[in-house]
Amino acid sequence: MLKGLDPQLDADVLHALRAMGHGDVVVLVDTNFPAESCAAHTTVGTALAIDNVTLAQAASAVLSVLPLDGTDPDPVRRMQVGDDPNHVPNVQAELADALRAAGEDPTMAPTARFDFYDIAKGAFAIIRTGERRFFGCVAFTKGIIGPEG
Repeated sequence: MLKGLDPQLDADVLHALRAMGHGDVVVLVDTNFPAESCAAHTTVGTALAIDNVTLAQAASAVLSVLPLDGTDPDPVRRMQVGDDPNHVPNVQAELADALRAAGEDPTMAPTARFDFYDIAKGAFAIIRTGERRFFGCVAFTKGIIGPEG
């Protein structure tokens, strides 16, 4: 254990988050997402895991160390439910609460399912969570930490 780090962040996840640069994308997905097959196309090359937690809990852990990109108009993208970009299921509403708690804008750009798969395949890393509810998938674009910290 290390002081100041969320215990959900294991060495593999921390290594990936640290290795990411400005503009790189990390995708957090539910247990039903084809994480391993999509992750084969990512920089990391295999799916990472934050097991036994919800999407919101995993997002809180990641956001405790990952700055979001303030220059990207959509630094947070969520998997859209069907053809309705305005439908926000409970799993994503909890994610919005986690974003607020981390001091981030809770706005999440809806992204159609297969477009989301394309984002995941082009990501730096995919992290599978223990989330069992459908549409528990989000992509974060990494920002910067300035000289002032």
